[in-house]
Amino acid sequence: MPRPPEVLDRRALNRALLARQMLLRPVRLSAASAIERLVGMQAQAPSLPYVGLWARLQGFQPDELSRLVQSRRAVRTTIMRNTIHLVTARDALRLKPLFQPLHERGFFRGSPWGRNLKTMNPDALLAAGREIMGERPHTIAELARLLAPRFPDHDALSLAYGVRYLLPMVFATPRGIWQAAGPVSLTTVEAWLDRSAGPAITPDELVLRYLGAFGPASPADMRAWSGLAMRPAFERMRPGLRIFRDEHGIELFDLPRAPRPAAATPVPVRLLPDYDNILLAHADRTRIMAPGQHLGLFSSNGVMKGSLLVDGFIRAGWRPIADQGGTTLVVTPFDEPIRRQDHAPVTEEGLRLLAFLAPGEHRVRFGPVNAEARQPPGSTASRRRA
Repeated sequence: MPRPPEVLDRRALNRALLARQMLLRPVRLSAASAIERLVGMQAQAPSLPYVGLWARLQGFQPDELSRLVQSRRAVRTTIMRNTIHLVTARDALRLKPLFQPLHERGFFRGSPWGRNLKTMNPDALLAAGREIMGERPHTIAELARLLAPRFPDHDALSLAYGVRYLLPMVFATPRGIWQAAGPVSLTTVEAWLDRSAGPAITPDELVLRYLGAFGPASPADMRAWSGLAMRPAFERMRPGLRIFRDEHGIELFDLPRAPRPAAATPVPVRLLPDYDNILLAHADRTRIMAPGQHLGLFSSNGVMKGSLLVDGFIRAGWRPIADQGGTTLVVTPFDEPIRRQDHAPVTEEGLRLLAFLAPGEHRVRFGPVNAEARQPPGSTASRRRA
């Protein structure tokens, strides 16, 4: 009889994920190679990939990624789960065709703008959108004003969002460049990258890349990450993959030679941006978060926030607050206070992050559980950074 699959407990899955996410120790790798290894990075806010790469790469400097974005070798575009990711241009051209049907379904089934256009033949709209957005980048508001006289019987904003989701689009600079401001404007993939999207990545290849970045994982995990149903690809590839089970008996697939460190492998403190890939890549997030913990780590009103890993698991949120003479990183635990012996490594990593984000006087303050708004005395450390 064949041997039953090895069972991987929560900590073993955690260490495997951290190893593939380059979070057990910083690696020496180019920004472009890291982005491709991660199969893109969450980029709803332009700054998020910069912090994500800072947490993963030795000596990462924001200018390296800015140059990639300025030279159009990396782009922000809508891909997995209909959300904005930063990917290399090479990946954008291959991933967009596979995910474009997902964008179309999401627009027509899940948005009020799509419902407004259900009776419209989209061909004329897409031809107009391709012409307008191919000339130069436009904001959605600008696009709506330009489309309104061409289709006076339809809601202009719905028309603009139809173009946004039904054509392969990318976000234009200067947004996406480190600390550069600019409007949220888009243009077509073809106009920005000087070639049409395609040929599409195959589902089998995407499964291999997903497992390389997030495995061991189930088809349900990959669907949570991508928005695509990929079980047929997993089944086709089953003979060449390793099979495990988690503590609940769920079947997990993995690459045969992928790293799976021991569950006891030590993990340094890590500060990650909100929306980081590691939080959104599995249907069962307990390999990185406490059971029952929700994703209450997101930005609001443009304020950067993020999550703190202690011993490899999400323990707290962080937020930089500008104050007189500098910046304070407020660390707010989610379930229980940060242990006193962990204060020093968290402070050291927090000061390192603040030095990356902004010059000036830097402090780290530990708040009580779920008490960001009360601003208690807490523990404080400071260091001057240029």
